[in-house]
Amino acid sequence: MATAIPKITLSSSRDIPFSQLVLSQSNVRRVKSGLSIEELACDIERRGLLQSLNVRPVLDDTGAETGNYEVPAGGRRFRALELLVTQKKLAKTAPVPCVVREAGSAILAEDDSLAENVQRVALHPLDQFRAFRAMLEKGMSEEEIAAAFFVAPAVVRQRLRLMTVSDKLLEIYEQEGMKLEQLMAFSISDDHARQEQVWDIVSQSHNREPYVIRRMLTEKTVRASDARVRFVGLDAYIVAGGHVMRDLFEADDGGWLQDPVILDRLVMEKLHTAAEDIRAEGWKWVDTTLSFPWGHTRHFAEIKGTEVPLTEEETARLEALRAEQETIEAEYAQADEYPDEVDARLGEIERAILALEERPLAFDAADMAQAGAFVSLASDGTLQVERGFVLPEDMPAEPEETDDADGYDHAGYDGRDHDSTGHGYQEGEDGSISPHVEPEEEDGIKPLPDRLFTELTAWRTLALRDAFASNPHIALTELLHTLVRDVYWQTPGADCLEAYVREISMPVHSPDMPGSLPAHALRQRNEGWKHDLPEDEDALWRWIDGLDDASRMALLAHCLSFGVNALYERMPAYGGVSQRSVTERLKRADRLASALSLDLVEAGWQPTVENYLGRVTKARILQAVREARGDEAAGRIAHLKKPDMAREAERLLDGSGWLPEALRTAGGTEQVPVVTAALDEGMEAIAAE
Repeated sequence: MATAIPKITLSSSRDIPFSQLVLSQSNVRRVKSGLSIEELACDIERRGLLQSLNVRPVLDDTGAETGNYEVPAGGRRFRALELLVTQKKLAKTAPVPCVVREAGSAILAEDDSLAENVQRVALHPLDQFRAFRAMLEKGMSEEEIAAAFFVAPAVVRQRLRLMTVSDKLLEIYEQEGMKLEQLMAFSISDDHARQEQVWDIVSQSHNREPYVIRRMLTEKTVRASDARVRFVGLDAYIVAGGHVMRDLFEADDGGWLQDPVILDRLVMEKLHTAAEDIRAEGWKWVDTTLSFPWGHTRHFAEIKGTEVPLTEEETARLEALRAEQETIEAEYAQADEYPDEVDARLGEIERAILALEERPLAFDAADMAQAGAFVSLASDGTLQVERGFVLPEDMPAEPEETDDADGYDHAGYDGRDHDSTGHGYQEGEDGSISPHVEPEEEDGIKPLPDRLFTELTAWRTLALRDAFASNPHIALTELLHTLVRDVYWQTPGADCLEAYVREISMPVHSPDMPGSLPAHALRQRNEGWKHDLPEDEDALWRWIDGLDDASRMALLAHCLSFGVNALYERMPAYGGVSQRSVTERLKRADRLASALSLDLVEAGWQPTVENYLGRVTKARILQAVREARGDEAAGRIAHLKKPDMAREAERLLDGSGWLPEALRTAGGTEQVPVVTAALDEGMEAIAAE
């Protein structure tokens, strides 16, 4: 005969007046955490008490019940009710729902208190999201939901952002197939098909990090911090029908624009509108594009302009700004650093002073009728206008002169980032222009492609020129060395410094070079000297003769910098530059770079898919990551296809300070020159062929 299973008896529940309740010393919660008593009191006031208190009779010395009850489990609810009584929002005798444990129970009060706090499961984030969504669908606003649960509205928006995630992915997350951070990464896009496609890809890889998911979902988008976005404005893009992806879980710097076509159309429309305004000034022509290549003004003559003088109002404004600047600097002269708000104000003053001091130029109407202007987008998102250039066919006929006396502007730079047929593109037999693509190499550490080597050394040459022009002592030393060697030793071979100062053009270069820090510094320095130069030759001689020694040295270094040549050149089979000349040139460039302590990292170069990683073999990509981040990092991307590997390597190398051999500077002249070592490697390969 089966034994009957004994039935359990639950503790009775009843309403007990609040005045008969006291807080038990057996409550195990001592440390405050989570929702405050004040917030809990507000919640009880709004919705009432959702959970009963767990109480036990209070006994006197004889063991008899006193009519009062202690609360070992539910202490925070008791304190919240107590606060409401103190605030006279709840009567002292108000009945409170309680579960009453019998006096003398074998279950300790501490046992009940601990069980209530431990034997509960926190709400799953997906359940919270679904609850928020249901409340939103039933009419509550995000702010009302946030207020009801004492969280910031941003928290509610983050949870509700999961509404953009595919139901399939939500189900995978619910079944613990992915982590919350991964799920949140998918919320930056509302394209469910693309979300599921990305998950299918990353789920088969060992690298499922959220950043990988975000990168794959934003591959065909434009960052809101892009210069084009700053130029036209995000609001204008949205009004035109463009969409923006936002990441509520991570800092997204304004998000990603999903419609680059709309953005580019708006940019070009605004540029063309600006070009028409500039054409109306009286110029013969105006050339407009998103960006011009390096050296696009090289073969143009320039007409002279005169600075527009300051108005009385501008003069007064400039004096006021300088006076405020001096006052602030004097006030904080003894301080170690400026407070943030003061530092910000000084920055505003400096920018305002610079804007007033950089005067626009006025041109003669007759000259303008023969000249034109270039209109493009600057790297900081502002309009860039270069006025006063004369086309070669419009130049007055003059006797032929040598290249070193062309009289043209030697700036050769507009601070832009652009590809043309000179670099980055190649012309087909039918005259069409197509992107220049390096042939895919087999995996392995092979010599760099000639074009890539030339681009890297072009970057190094530009940075070397900037460092050279900033160090008159080294510049003079290099000049004298070259002159003495030519006069007394007559040593054959190409020089790193061509002392007669013929500007060395760099038609082959990477797209990021025109907008680089050295390029900007060289342009600013050139514009400064050009502003100070007199117009005729006799006045120029007297002006130079009257300069102080420091200014003469600085001008000498600046002029000599245009002749710095650290370029690698492909050696043709017959004629042209010789292997020995290129080798000698790069050895001397190594020496000059070491003397100047040239650092391409400080100059702003960093490896990208476009300027290096997409142009070399997988073995070189892995070598770069291994050198910068270690074997583990290289191992994480070793399985990827080359395009994905290059993109991941760009992210991993960001901020690492890694440089390819062609851009490294030896620590001293006694070390093996790194650029010529890389060149020798290429020479050996050519010889082997």
